[in-house]
Amino acid sequence: MDFSLLLVVAVAVSGLIWLFDSLWWKRGRKARLASAESEGTLDEKTRNKLAKDPWLVDYARSFFPVLLVVLLLRSFLVEPFQIPSGSMRPTLEVGDFILVNKFAYGLRLPVVNTKFVEVDEPERGDIMVFRFPQDPSVNFIKRVVGLPGDRIRYEDKQLYVNGEQVSHTLVEDNPEQSPNERMLLENLDGREHFIYNDPDDPGPQLRELEVPKGHYFTMGDNRDHSNDSRYWGFVPEENIVGKAFAVWMHWDGGLPSFTDIRLLH
Repeated sequence: MDFSLLLVVAVAVSGLIWLFDSLWWKRGRKARLASAESEGTLDEKTRNKLAKDPWLVDYARSFFPVLLVVLLLRSFLVEPFQIPSGSMRPTLEVGDFILVNKFAYGLRLPVVNTKFVEVDEPERGDIMVFRFPQDPSVNFIKRVVGLPGDRIRYEDKQLYVNGEQVSHTLVEDNPEQSPNERMLLENLDGREHFIYNDPDDPGPQLRELEVPKGHYFTMGDNRDHSNDSRYWGFVPEENIVGKAFAVWMHWDGGLPSFTDIRLLH
């Protein structure tokens, strides 16, 4: 289900109903009421019935401003998402609810996703939400590791950007949250974040690739359990949705938890 499309249609339909009523339909109701009054005395019940707005107009007038505000906020400011998989662990857990900045990488029209205002571009280390290139109806979230023109290589669980090894240090072997893996602190362009890798999983070996113009190379922080650019290629600029910047709630089926509210980096 394309919620953006449904929201745009709902705003358009409710707005048009309200507009047509203001310009034409309301005048007709007033004319009929005036005509009935001129023909004789109306009882209160009949008067109220003739003066009352149709239920469709009443609902449209009530919902249009609310729907419009939601559309503007969701399209141009902030959109909420829920994390469905563990590909970004330990940064993001399954059930985390995040907020995505919709204007960080430029303002885009809803549904068609066409950028009409330039603001900024993704940077290495950003956590980015985008429409999956192989199925744009599905949203993915990964970390940006390669910008247009960058040369990316991933070999023996080591990431290289433009020939330089991306440094990481061991934090913990077999962490309680993810046994049989290692937690590492990776430093990507001076931006530190935790990642997982599995010493027993050989993982993919990626020869050096150059990121094409207008595209980005992304990876999950859960390096051996992430379906990312190593497997399906680059993210086109037009598929970008926004920049994830905060976790505001966690819900895994029990009671919602607000104890892990935090900004992302």
